[in-house]
Amino acid sequence: MTMPDAEPADWQDRANVAARSVTGLFGRRLLFLPGTQLAAVQWPSKRLKNLFHPWHYWWQAHYVDCLVDAGRRELGNGATPAARFNGPSHPSAGKLASRLVTGIRLRNANTFVNNYYDDMAWLALATHRLQSLAEETRKPGHRRNARVHKTLTLQFDSASTDDLGGGTFWSKKRDFKNTPATAPAALYYARTGQQTKAQRLVDWLNAVLFDEAQGLYVDGARLNPAGEVMVENTIYTYNQGPVLGALLELGGEANLARAAALVDAVAKQLTVPGRPVIRGEGRGDGGLFTGILVRYLALAVRDERLPAGIRTKARSLVTGTAEAFWAGRTERDNGTVVFSPQPHRPAGQEYPPGAAVELSTQLQAWMTLEAAAGLNQPQLTAAVPAAPGPGRAGRPPGRQ
Repeated sequence: MTMPDAEPADWQDRANVAARSVTGLFGRRLLFLPGTQLAAVQWPSKRLKNLFHPWHYWWQAHYVDCLVDAGRRELGNGATPAARFNGPSHPSAGKLASRLVTGIRLRNANTFVNNYYDDMAWLALATHRLQSLAEETRKPGHRRNARVHKTLTLQFDSASTDDLGGGTFWSKKRDFKNTPATAPAALYYARTGQQTKAQRLVDWLNAVLFDEAQGLYVDGARLNPAGEVMVENTIYTYNQGPVLGALLELGGEANLARAAALVDAVAKQLTVPGRPVIRGEGRGDGGLFTGILVRYLALAVRDERLPAGIRTKARSLVTGTAEAFWAGRTERDNGTVVFSPQPHRPAGQEYPPGAAVELSTQLQAWMTLEAAAGLNQPQLTAAVPAAPGPGRAGRPPGRQ
């Protein structure tokens, strides 16, 4: 199917539709407590059951990240009440994200520490971006965000050991080191000025979990009873995203060459056949995977150190995937929009009327549309090389 190009303003409108739909369908106060926000894991839902069981910490972390994306667009549009994604009478995206961080802490037994290091790494990245947004809007989170980062940095330090030659443990069981934990921890270290730690983790990923034949990063490694390193060779789309982000953040000739090669491998192997659309990975946790990869591909689009052809290819993947999600959407009677877990399939087939819709899949589409909107700021249309296919060129303010 050939899809028409979207004008820059259209991408902003589409991202706003996604933001309003997700927050409207899933957003709640935690136990009606003022100053809190938390997302139900499915819609429609029984409020209390959805808020308390099951608990998907890392889905909430990506909810924070999506709100920061919306907040950056609000900032680019003047940070006025009229610029808010949900209208002037509602909280700004940044304020809602701050309430969400509070809700996560309270729901997580009054702590940010979790049994899974990858979960904590996603929240660390999201709150770091939230703090940057708050500082730009002159409403910093002050001590709260500093406490989050101090607490979680200690967790990553304890999980990033010399066992198996390096890397970061996945969980408190400390029996498996993988890309889902190591890559976002490396990116967090790089963004917080701890380049040596970040590079050490990236070097381990390159040495242990990089598949030369495919040009992609596999899942993880563990020791078998004989003391041998056993590699889990499954390829997941989302694992490539934070690795790409860490390579770009660290920079340097070797890292940038790997980043360019990774974008090329993603385009060749992780797309829907014949289309510049990142493949879907199902529902549940997999419902976030496509969106996470797209988020970090958008960083490659804006990075002028990469070859123009690679940036163009990355841009085509971002806008192509966003167009696919948008084209497959379905509108519900309450005026909200539901997106498909699979970007190349209509939402009406994946979520027929009456079916429960999962939060993860809707966050995925939202973050993809935010990535496309970020690349199509009307005032910045000359900053990024144009790509064939849907969309216009552009670059968003600030770092993702």
